[in-house]
Amino acid sequence: MDEVESPASLDEQVCYAIYSASLAIQRAYKPVLDALEITYPQYLVLNVLWSADEQSVGRIAEHLALESSTLTPLLKRLETAGLVRRIRNPEDERQVLIALTEKSRALRSRAGCLGERLLSASGMSMDRLARLNAEVRELRDGIYRSIGGWSPGGD
Repeated sequence: MDEVESPASLDEQVCYAIYSASLAIQRAYKPVLDALEITYPQYLVLNVLWSADEQSVGRIAEHLALESSTLTPLLKRLETAGLVRRIRNPEDERQVLIALTEKSRALRSRAGCLGERLLSASGMSMDRLARLNAEVRELRDGIYRSIGGWSPGGD
């Protein structure tokens, strides 16, 4: 009987290193996000809108590599919190756009300290984090090209 090769230990797997680093980053961000009264997924949506306001649900979902059905409840919670509003696209009344409110625009400058939080928590330099970010994005994009999936919007 042939021996089956065991998978590499978690610490030897890139996927686990990235996954656990993502969790660590979210935990480092949590006190700041709690003060802003938003969650990390809500921060991601707001960040997409801060770069370009009034986007369709589909466009936001595409940018975040999410299904629209996953994004919809998140958008409803943001709307209930007064951070986004739904508006009809004047060019296509069938399409709903998600727009920032004054409240969410005001959060933008307060959320800027997340980068400083990561610098402090990681102990890395800004240059090192920028290189790491570029490498991880290259890995992500190469995988998506290989599997024929997601195309990041705005990159």
